[in-house]
Amino acid sequence: MKLIIAEKPSLARNIVAGIDGKMERRDGYYIGAEYIVSWAFGHLFSLADIEAYTPSSDGRWTLENLPCFPEQFKFELRRTADRKRVDPGVKRQFEILKSLCNRPDVDTVINAGDADREGEIIVRLCVMNALEGRKAQKRLWLPDQTPETVAKALSELRDESEYDTLAAEGLARTYIDWLYGVNLTRYATVRCGRLLRVGRVIAPIVRAIYDRDMEIRNFKPEKYFVIQSKEATRGEKIELVSKQRFTKDEENKALALADEYNSLGAAVTSVKSGKENIFPGKLYSLTTLQNTLGEKYKMSMTDSLKIIQKLYEDGYLTYPRTNSEYLATAEKDKVKAILKNVASLGYPVRFRDSKHIFDDSKIEAHSALTPTYKIPAKDRLSPDEARVYSTVFRRFVAVFCSEECIAEKSEIKISVGDREEFTLKGTVILEPGWTKYDDYTKKDKLLPRLAVGDEVKINFAPAEKQTTPPKHYTITTLNNYLKNPFKDDKAKAKELEEAGEVDDAEDYRAIFEGLELGTEATRSGIIDNAKKSGYIELKKDTYTLLSGGEHFIESLERLSISMDKYKTSELGRALKRVYRGEMTVEAAVGLAEAEIAAVFQAGREALPEIRGVDTGSYGDEVGTCPVCSGKVLRGKYNYGCTGKDCKLRVGINICRRDIPIAEVKRLLTEGSTSLLDGFISKSGKRFSAKLVLKDGAAVFSFDK
Repeated sequence: MKLIIAEKPSLARNIVAGIDGKMERRDGYYIGAEYIVSWAFGHLFSLADIEAYTPSSDGRWTLENLPCFPEQFKFELRRTADRKRVDPGVKRQFEILKSLCNRPDVDTVINAGDADREGEIIVRLCVMNALEGRKAQKRLWLPDQTPETVAKALSELRDESEYDTLAAEGLARTYIDWLYGVNLTRYATVRCGRLLRVGRVIAPIVRAIYDRDMEIRNFKPEKYFVIQSKEATRGEKIELVSKQRFTKDEENKALALADEYNSLGAAVTSVKSGKENIFPGKLYSLTTLQNTLGEKYKMSMTDSLKIIQKLYEDGYLTYPRTNSEYLATAEKDKVKAILKNVASLGYPVRFRDSKHIFDDSKIEAHSALTPTYKIPAKDRLSPDEARVYSTVFRRFVAVFCSEECIAEKSEIKISVGDREEFTLKGTVILEPGWTKYDDYTKKDKLLPRLAVGDEVKINFAPAEKQTTPPKHYTITTLNNYLKNPFKDDKAKAKELEEAGEVDDAEDYRAIFEGLELGTEATRSGIIDNAKKSGYIELKKDTYTLLSGGEHFIESLERLSISMDKYKTSELGRALKRVYRGEMTVEAAVGLAEAEIAAVFQAGREALPEIRGVDTGSYGDEVGTCPVCSGKVLRGKYNYGCTGKDCKLRVGINICRRDIPIAEVKRLLTEGSTSLLDGFISKSGKRFSAKLVLKDGAAVFSFDK
């Protein structure tokens, strides 16, 4: 008898559907002639809290047991939300799994976690903690959940040991995220007196939005000049804008250049025209699909992932958490079978064997998202499910469409003497082809009918322009940033794609090296946590920083917690090395421990030249109130007196400048701080001042 352990009940049902013969439903499992199929509920096990290693005296969070670097990480059955007891449903299902693993008639245990690192370790942990003897262990790897795929995968089971490096990466990632999350969340919370969820990935994500929003907030528009001409030639207006820019004080230079250009005249030096194919976009990865759904339907990443996951579990889509837009060469026969079904619905599709579609070098674990052979009836899907499925289906049809999109593309080059050359480009769709089935938003653009040697009327003149602030992150631009945070935006990417050229090697290199922030599997959940924590918000498809996020990032700066994209990517690269067998789990964990230890060391030293200003920890006693003789304590947002009815308060941060606890002590005893620089006014001007007490409040004094 073979025991199959699925990651969740829905997958167990789909596995049962793929096994020939009927299986009897029992309490917590199915049983047939050859197989027993049971399930977890996602994560049955989680890492134990710090108290399992170094208990605190009263159970409260404290700095006394930090940092915590376990010699051996301990897993325990998942607890209830209040962490007070083991979840009874989890405990009951694990006991069922344990009894099934140790049945005398079970000789093989099959890991049927989702086909990723998380699914791998979810079931491994169950087996490691349940199995009391030695039995054969196999892996069921499912690219989709249709009965045909399940049956085929069951006939091609591989040894579980072949996935050891995938499991090692999953465990290393789990340990590192625990080390950062638990140690730094507790440290920052205790120091600041307010819950701050600090994580390896959440911090750089919020940091990116913080930096962009600060750029926008502090942006000051500047006037500049360009020279342009909008004259008509043969009744058609031709707009020419010079690439040269002039500052607000250089209008005379712009005018002089305009006069020079006008004296030289302009003529057509090149005319090109011809028919070209416009190629459809690539198949979807999870990120690119979420980008499209966000742009078109304002669908959040959390909502879209939930729907994509359900369509996968219902057997309509392939595995969703993929970072590739390509298919494996081994999948060609499967694609042909899907195309046969699609063609039966009346869509003009044919199999196309192209490197732009099938490329093993750009697949890490999973191929692009596609429909399966199983096509849902229209009334089976909710409106949002239909939108998501249709988006994937239509892109698949476009990629394999037998009707080509033909366009007339033209290019005219106009030269002004030998000073500057201007290029005009036009496109007119002649045959729509695949654009009838997938989105194509470009409008036809006709160029004037000109020939080489024709003179072009010009009248260049200075035009006043103004610089514009950067734009807030959207679902698409944030996703693209997280996918490769070290890549400059490439305006030509879309144009290259339409021309059938591929320029994505840099993106895939970043993914395979581990430079991305988060993964396709985790990104949506982390961004959702940032929203729930009050750090950022999403309106329509635009992310903006909230006051909680501003406090979060600036608190991390005060505490010397530098979780930027560089350090996060460095750890991501180490995790990929674990996956490739080039680094041990212990070595990768050691990198994280060293970074965390450095944070605590800086905090202990509290040197201004290392840490900036020291604002102390929540609850620190600062001194005696000069107004009522009560105790002054460090609170969440200010240093305040605890005396009854006393209103003495000194802000921890005043005019964007942290006030050190040492200066507040001086203020209480001497009535004035030393001269402090680094204050920033509402208009953005920096200034220096002392703080003095007036009626129980700290006010500025500019006396030397």
